[in-house]
Amino acid sequence: MAWLNWPNRITITRIVLVVPFDICLLNLNDPWSGWRYSALMLFVLMGLSDALDGFLARRLGETTPLGRYLDPVGDKLLITSAVILLSIEATAVPGFRLPSWVPVIAIGKDVLTVIGFLVVFAATGQFFVQPRILGKACTMIQLLMIGFGLAAPNMPVWLNRRWPILWWLASGAAIVALADYGRLGVRFASQHQASRSN
Repeated sequence: MAWLNWPNRITITRIVLVVPFDICLLNLNDPWSGWRYSALMLFVLMGLSDALDGFLARRLGETTPLGRYLDPVGDKLLITSAVILLSIEATAVPGFRLPSWVPVIAIGKDVLTVIGFLVVFAATGQFFVQPRILGKACTMIQLLMIGFGLAAPNMPVWLNRRWPILWWLASGAAIVALADYGRLGVRFASQHQASRSN
């Protein structure tokens, strides 16, 4: 099966690892402190696998449509579940709970982006998806925020005070990325309409 190459296998494994990662987060406030360390270990493992599957796909020339679809899906599943669980008092890292508006903005950005893609498809009859540097930057900042939150209890106090900066950066990046996707979608739909009129 050509579609089930090594890069795609790694991506699928990363998606599957979201389940034990979420289980660790759900048990984060249990007396056993190993849940947080396990979650952090899985998070690092998923981050490394994300870099590895992309590297292998380019190096081996095995980039596939399935891989281009699964890679962002894996990121979204990880980020969505993490920001929700880390913003709830019962499952957040003690002393480092995300404000409730952070997941609202993060998830809202993804939902509105998908709706935008559907609107463009309805208007043009073409499914237009184009990765953007601002979208990738937003994902990186969100992942950094999650990783920082999980590791925060082991960090120096002076560094922990920078924690809110990541909330604002991640949320601001989400808004900017959404605006960029919206501008791109409007431009594509306008160009498509103009080409049909000629």
